[in-house]
Amino acid sequence: MSDMTNDMKTGTIPELGESYEVLFRKTQPVSASETYPGFNPSTHILPAGSVHREGGMPLPVDILFEQDVAVTLRDGTTIYVDVYRPTDQQDCPAIISWSPFGKKGSWLSLDRFENRMDVPTQWEDGLNKFEGPVPGYWVQYGYAIVNVDGRGVFKSEGDIPFFGLQDAEDETDVIAWIAEQPWSNGNVGACGNSGFAISQWNICQYNPPQLKAIAPWEGIRDWYRDTIVRGGIPNQEFFNGMLANLYGDNYAEDIVAMVEPAPLFDAYWNTKVPDVSKSRIPAYIVASWTNVLHTQGTFSAWEDYGCAEKWLRVHNRHEWVDFFNPVNSDDLRRFFDYYLKEEDNGWKETPRVRLTVLDPGHEDILYRPETTFPLARQKFVPLYLDAAHGRLTAKCAKHCAAKEYMPDEEGTVFKYTFTEDTEIAGHIKLKAWMEAASFDDMDVFAFISKLDVNQNEVLPEPVTNRYHQGANGRLRASMRKLDTAKSRPEKPFHTFDTVEKLKPGEIVPLEIDIWPYAMKWHKGETLQLRINGVNLIIQPEFPDLPPVGTINQGNHIIHTGGKFDSHLLIPVTQGVIK
Repeated sequence: MSDMTNDMKTGTIPELGESYEVLFRKTQPVSASETYPGFNPSTHILPAGSVHREGGMPLPVDILFEQDVAVTLRDGTTIYVDVYRPTDQQDCPAIISWSPFGKKGSWLSLDRFENRMDVPTQWEDGLNKFEGPVPGYWVQYGYAIVNVDGRGVFKSEGDIPFFGLQDAEDETDVIAWIAEQPWSNGNVGACGNSGFAISQWNICQYNPPQLKAIAPWEGIRDWYRDTIVRGGIPNQEFFNGMLANLYGDNYAEDIVAMVEPAPLFDAYWNTKVPDVSKSRIPAYIVASWTNVLHTQGTFSAWEDYGCAEKWLRVHNRHEWVDFFNPVNSDDLRRFFDYYLKEEDNGWKETPRVRLTVLDPGHEDILYRPETTFPLARQKFVPLYLDAAHGRLTAKCAKHCAAKEYMPDEEGTVFKYTFTEDTEIAGHIKLKAWMEAASFDDMDVFAFISKLDVNQNEVLPEPVTNRYHQGANGRLRASMRKLDTAKSRPEKPFHTFDTVEKLKPGEIVPLEIDIWPYAMKWHKGETLQLRINGVNLIIQPEFPDLPPVGTINQGNHIIHTGGKFDSHLLIPVTQGVIK
């Protein structure tokens, strides 16, 4: 590794070898953590009834707590784990809790998130990692919880990898260590939100034999396409904040900074796309339609997941309140009891897909049993853009028309009013013939929403004071090149490896991938398509973050009708488009 500044250095990652320089940033010093309890290798009994977070769940049973247990990885690096397990039971299955956020003392400490996203404090016991399983809940049912400070996190040695091969090898070593412990029955599971889910996509492709089941609860899969350079438009602010608040004595791989030396999709970014099709590990996968970070990646992983023993549950709330809800913990425990305890509890009779359909202004349809997703009965129907009238129609207009708009938040809208109750569920694509009035590039954003019978926009149910705009997509025009082998009519797949600037007056087709969605419109309600040049999504859920920066200069022009078959392709599962 070579030094750049005191805060940055270059290094390597195993997949790319010595010839590819990767950027690392200095982590926050452990001494800067306000809540780190200190390094204390020891064993304690945490008594039943004790409370470890103000207002938190009292421990239902005595817990044997082994703190800062050293684990040596294959290359000699020492990392530290906390183990919570029953005091009087051997032969325990274990759940590994793996993320870079710290088993204790993280900036994302529970104390900073009282009633976060409607999660009642009593649903957590203060022993769990941020977004990880609650030890008090699981230990009472005979499980061990192993909270891990991976490589470089807090007092663990080394530099923090950003998932990828190094992280997977390290987790494989810890899973093997867990299975060898005298208290273990040899079976290990994994679960958790966000970073925990991402780590599960990462590890599952390597199929460690002791890892018998996973439960990823909403997680990015493709770091370039899902978030950081989604649609070819850099969006680094959220993850810059996350990386800036990792604690340790060394450095962390800086995926955010890598956008500068690697703005196109290359070998580096490919290391951040786990091949989940290789997994042979049973999975309980949880998703939602409105997660600004994880919706795209979770459904992508579900569709490509290699193990036939997989289940999907789609909810209508925020990931945290769904994960920590005791009802859902009980449901997850049935899954783990089946695969980690080998109990014949009927889990396999659970519907393979439990689908929620959003219905703003009415009651959402919750957990409708389905056999697969996308649904086999979906029928893809084009709604053609009509620039002359600002509408969506079932037939392409005979005559060409154009709509010029300022690429601000308002942009321009196209509407279709349903003549009967209609449901869509699946992938959505916008194909728009576009022109930049006075520039050689443009960033185009698209949003799907519902208008009630009075033409008022109705959004999915808010979570506390935060709301979601719903299904959306984006694309930088110069990054429009498609991988035709991987693209489907309803789901374009862009290579993001080529820049094709626009010529003056050039009109090009942009195929914009709008993430999967399920929503019902009632007779007289309207589907609204908004096309603009500004991101509307991140601000509602993360109001402190600045908007996504764009390259837009001058107005945009949409061409429709005649030879310009601009259309919105929707997956209709109920109703008829006329």
